[in-house]
Amino acid sequence: MKPFEKWQTQEVETTFGVVQSYDFNLLNDWLASQTDFTEAEKLHIEHLKKEVLHNADFWNEDELKMQFIALLLGFVDYTDAPEYYKPFSQRTLAAEVKGQKLSGRIEYMLARGKQIPSNPYFFLHEYKQETRKNSDPKGQLLVSMLAARSKNERDAPIYGCYVVGRFWFFVVLSANTYAVSTAYDSSKNDIYQIISILRGVKPLIKAISRL
Repeated sequence: MKPFEKWQTQEVETTFGVVQSYDFNLLNDWLASQTDFTEAEKLHIEHLKKEVLHNADFWNEDELKMQFIALLLGFVDYTDAPEYYKPFSQRTLAAEVKGQKLSGRIEYMLARGKQIPSNPYFFLHEYKQETRKNSDPKGQLLVSMLAARSKNERDAPIYGCYVVGRFWFFVVLSANTYAVSTAYDSSKNDIYQIISILRGVKPLIKAISRL
């Protein structure tokens, strides 16, 4: 059984037959998500932007998670539709895909379920400190999304995101094609679009759940 953290992007592509697209409508539509912010939210978001600007070079992975990502997720609110999804953190996922046994711990996911996650839809996975260069977060996220898809009742798109310090990358996997966004810099005004994109996955999940 090969854990998620041991996979690299090229291995995932060759082992599971997935290919990267650089112009993928599913990703483009998600990245175009728009949302409104209250003045109070803008004040807090500006504070977060300043924090990540000053600390992204120095936070370790737990500090990045606790002092930035968790607070940013508060503006997204994934607790608003428990009939469709619920956030789960640090849950183990194991699956067999094309004869490969896969397993690992997922940092954060949206899935159906009250206590035990099922039907995973979205992963916020692989928070990496900015100065760490010895891992492949894209490959690790992608293989975890493939494992998750094998657990779902229908062959619907899987959405994901990985974070490297101040930089956020959004990923969509559908059938044998995946696409990755360019980097969004959370220390700049990109932070507002990051939150909009994270909020934008909610209606996508609801649409999948109704199929």
